[in-house]
Amino acid sequence: MQTKMGVLAIEKRKHPRFSVELPLDYARLNGNQTLGGMVANASEGGLLVYLPEKVEMGTLLQIEIFYVRGLELDTIKAIGKVVWCDLAARESWGEHRYGLHFESIDEKNFNRLSTLLKEVGK
Repeated sequence: MQTKMGVLAIEKRKHPRFSVELPLDYARLNGNQTLGGMVANASEGGLLVYLPEKVEMGTLLQIEIFYVRGLELDTIKAIGKVVWCDLAARESWGEHRYGLHFESIDEKNFNRLSTLLKEVGK
């Protein structure tokens, strides 16, 4: 009789992540150029995003996520900080993949995010 050995992976995240595909507009906090990207997953703590350009670690981005609520287009606005980056595996979304941590999100936008994640998680 052979015993199987393996590694048990335990989720260490404070906030569970949900897979989504949502369009995103972003701009550097002190910049004037707005560019588009894609949100690949989201949590109450941050986002995994694909962006078309290289962004330095620690950069603050003003972000606006677009989603459909009922029959209307709605948005979630926040300030995100780039906490990690690597090259994207899916070039159709953009060349660079980033982890963003929410630095600033007001109560109204946080409630929209929470509601969206609950709907996605069903």
